[in-house]
Amino acid sequence: MSAGPTLAPDSSAPFPWRSLLKGTALIAAVALVGTCLTIVDETEAVVVERFGRIVAVYDQPEQRGLHFKLPWPVDVARRFDRRVQLFEPPGREVFTRDKKNITVDAYLCWRIAGNAERPAGGDPEDLLLERPVIRFYRGVGSTDVAEARLDTRIRSALSTALGRVDLAELLQVAGEDEEGQPKDGNRPASPLARIAELVHADILAGREGDASLPEKLGIEIVDVRIRRLGFPSGNQSAVFERMRSERRKIAETYRSAGMAENRMIMSRADRHSNEVLARARADAERIRGEAEAESIRILNEAHAKDPELYQTLRTLDAYKAMLTEKTTLVLSASSELLKLLTGGIPDSIGDRPPAPKSTRAEERPSGDGR
Repeated sequence: MSAGPTLAPDSSAPFPWRSLLKGTALIAAVALVGTCLTIVDETEAVVVERFGRIVAVYDQPEQRGLHFKLPWPVDVARRFDRRVQLFEPPGREVFTRDKKNITVDAYLCWRIAGNAERPAGGDPEDLLLERPVIRFYRGVGSTDVAEARLDTRIRSALSTALGRVDLAELLQVAGEDEEGQPKDGNRPASPLARIAELVHADILAGREGDASLPEKLGIEIVDVRIRRLGFPSGNQSAVFERMRSERRKIAETYRSAGMAENRMIMSRADRHSNEVLARARADAERIRGEAEAESIRILNEAHAKDPELYQTLRTLDAYKAMLTEKTTLVLSASSELLKLLTGGIPDSIGDRPPAPKSTRAEERPSGDGR
């Protein structure tokens, strides 16, 4: 059974060029109409540029939303993020005032500056070109270029600020003085915070004779902070050893000052002690002399009443000191000592009546003159 004849496609049928052109035209028209619409978000500013000339800027809160412009490529919309940007440059090596090299890690928060209050009147086109977003667009053009410019400025500012302080000042703890003692009153800012403030001011001010950063590039620096201080890995051990040596020198200085103060205090204490003891000895000698004088006076008065008794007592005291258990005496019969030992004290001395009292009262004249 043979197959029937096969129908070949009709190559003479025309290609649907008209439908293709209509579809392409429709797509182009839709795309063209789409380029005429500009949507401004709350987080961005939009600059509309026509053949290289800025014709519109949408950077105000009331300008958010949908806007119309001429189709591309007549009008070109350029968008810029107005949110705060965090820039973390790589750590860099700087030198302190005492020639100590350290590595510094810092970060910077920045954004496109806000619009200053515009004066009334003036050329609208000039006022338009004075907006910070226009200065940012003409000065840097993009976020990458802006951060590259900021990296240069923060590197220079950090080198300048850290070159004015010693390493010991940077390592000083906030709220303490140079000797590590807490300060009274409000706690001051830490050394790194003060350095960050100086860097912030330096970046905003710009170089001498140059405009400030917001005026020149339309960039506002929100905050600058130093995150970490370190030492280069190549000389870290040498730096630590040098720090230990310096700390030992400082400790020796404090120890020497303490020893000198100790000697001074001990010297003052010894001198004061010697003065007190000398005054005490002088008073004791004076009191002892007065007592001995009084004792001698009393003895003299007592001896004056009976000289023979005094002589006898002195003789007995002398014999008592002379005669001991080991003493052997050979006395003659006429010896006074033998007489005293055998006969005892003479009765004439023991039974003598006391001396009469002074008759001075009798010699005084009476009160009536008789």
